Amino acid sequence: MAGSSRGEQRIGLLNGFAAYGMWGLVPLFWPLLKPAGAGEILAHRMTWSLVFVAAALLVVRRWAWAGELLRQPRKLGLVTVAAAVITVNWGVYIWAVNSGHVVEASLGYFINPLVTIAMGVLLLKERLRPVQWAAVGTGFAAVVVLTVGYGRPPWISLCLAFSFATYGLVKKKVNLGGVESLAAETAIQFLPALGYLLWLGAHGDSTFTTEGAGHAVLLAATGVVTALPLVCFGAAAIRVPLSTLGLLQYLAPVFQFLLGIFYFGEAMPPERWAGFALVWLALTLLTWDALRTAHRTARTLRAQADRAAGAGVATGPGSAAREAGIVASGIPAPAASEAEALDARATKP
Repeated sequence: MAGSSRGEQRIGLLNGFAAYGMWGLVPLFWPLLKPAGAGEILAHRMTWSLVFVAAALLVVRRWAWAGELLRQPRKLGLVTVAAAVITVNWGVYIWAVNSGHVVEASLGYFINPLVTIAMGVLLLKERLRPVQWAAVGTGFAAVVVLTVGYGRPPWISLCLAFSFATYGLVKKKVNLGGVESLAAETAIQFLPALGYLLWLGAHGDSTFTTEGAGHAVLLAATGVVTALPLVCFGAAAIRVPLSTLGLLQYLAPVFQFLLGIFYFGEAMPPERWAGFALVWLALTLLTWDALRTAHRTARTLRAQADRAAGAGVATGPGSAAREAGIVASGIPAPAASEAEALDARATKP
């Protein structure tokens, strides 16, 4: 049994590395699609992603969720918001990579956890621990330093970070699986994207049929590039703790950052290094605090379990599941009821 569990964790870790590795190396892919512009690439990505995930769902015969979604207008509205926000995220990212701003794009995913925490405070009225406040303050200082370094606010990074944080917040409320959520979002994106591609073709601006079969295949492959990491992430999420996934998430921006400097040859003057150093300091504080809190909570739960066992008290499966979730996510025990209330509101029709 223990060997099976270790095997599952190993498979989960491999899938996690694969998912974040693919997300980290994706800047190598978008330049291959030139001379297509960012708008055309984005439209193909939305169109072919739906084709890919629809085929996958047909194979596994998972369609019951679609009927339930159509009967819930509020949930469908949230999916529409998620589709709009991720469209902005995808479009800005593709444009940034193909315009020589890979390092600035990587910064967006470095600061995303800080933006997510800030949004939790502003929108969800969450309470932060002192170290989390220090991390957010350090992140704000980094943005100021980078604004001086770039001679403008790092708008690409901020747009990517805020759009992805908003996307995560909306997806939490939608509460759909990864592949199902992508299918619903790309179904909403499909008609506008297809319409734009047809418009490009009618005006002679489409590269899909004019740049050869290889180019057309690469444009169609945007669906695989979008969906495959998500499939790997889903396989990892059910096999490894959330705290492990939280650490793995930094692989993607690290790879993007390194590609920007060493492969694409982007400049990194001292003031930008200073700004990135502050961001990494903020993330170090955030990660240390999450791991410390998770360890402390796990120790408290073990002590409670030992006392309950000594007193002959059995804890219910619901309580155990909730406590396991708290340990994995690094949420301190007093915030558990708060998290449950948020989940209840998110799934309410």
